[in-house]
Amino acid sequence: MRPTYPVTELLGDGIGPELSKAVHALAESLPIRLEFRSIDFSLENRRANKKTVYDEAVESIEATKIALKHPTATVEESPNQVLRRRLDLSVIHRPVYTIPGVPTNFRRELDVDIVRIATGGTYDDPGRMIGDDGAVSLRIVERRPVREAARYAFGLARKTGKRVTTASKYTIQKATDGLFESVAREVASQFPEVPHNAELFDALLGKLIMVPEKFQIVLVLNEYGDFLSDMACGLAGSLGIGASANLAFDASSVVRVALYDAAHGTAPDIAGKGLANPTAIFLALSMMLYQLGEIGVGHAVKNATLDLLRQGVRTRDLGGQESTESFTAAVAAEVSRRLAKPSETTA
Repeated sequence: MRPTYPVTELLGDGIGPELSKAVHALAESLPIRLEFRSIDFSLENRRANKKTVYDEAVESIEATKIALKHPTATVEESPNQVLRRRLDLSVIHRPVYTIPGVPTNFRRELDVDIVRIATGGTYDDPGRMIGDDGAVSLRIVERRPVREAARYAFGLARKTGKRVTTASKYTIQKATDGLFESVAREVASQFPEVPHNAELFDALLGKLIMVPEKFQIVLVLNEYGDFLSDMACGLAGSLGIGASANLAFDASSVVRVALYDAAHGTAPDIAGKGLANPTAIFLALSMMLYQLGEIGVGHAVKNATLDLLRQGVRTRDLGGQESTESFTAAVAAEVSRRLAKPSETTA
């Protein structure tokens, strides 16, 4: 009997159905069973059923504790933003690294985990006008989400042997960024074996380009994380590569709910043509497997995907000849081969 894990799957728009099919095909090659509970999260269904669809999604995710989300169109509202608010997803973990086959102007190897506080900053307050010639918005930093993000970042560092860099403008924003750095230092003291340093955020942006190998896990406030993620993805070659984890925590700062998704959009121009590249959703799946405790299986999915790209087995957007289906089949076969030899899953 294979271990079974219930997973909420949020079906999307554009290439979403093809990515779902690819995920299910790859899942069949795993030595575990993912019991997908699929919810139609397409724009058409969200428009037709509005709040009911979100209620169904939230109820299912709260029950399964884990979810995989396919790309959805943002029209009347941002589905990701609604889910973050409804599920209290306070932290975003975004690994960004060089992916074989993705063209880039950056000639260095990039491998950085960005841990972003997903609430607060200036994003929670749209601001207001002061007369005709001025405007103001509040910048909000709260101790709880900072502590949750810091514990997650330092816990990740402990497991991976990496260092943590906190980045902010604590010399200028003394109250808000000062609180962030203060909480991060408190958490750092609980992880004495983890190397930690603080950087001014503007300096970090320059140093990441000049000496990317110095930065492994970067912990940042909301808007800083937004800026940093896009810059890092640009260095790696595309804003749409890779995957993200959206995390909610219990009172002990243990992950309570985790939602994984690909960073790219719905690509309606290639939908239904077998041209979709499932790399990002496979990387999201590997992150989800880590959270489930299936570390070896997660490694196999990630490394098989990246190694095949390195060998030239690629979809057409990366200069290869593979279709969505044939690339999926190649990854599934390679995952099966690696899991038959456990020593290869730890590469």
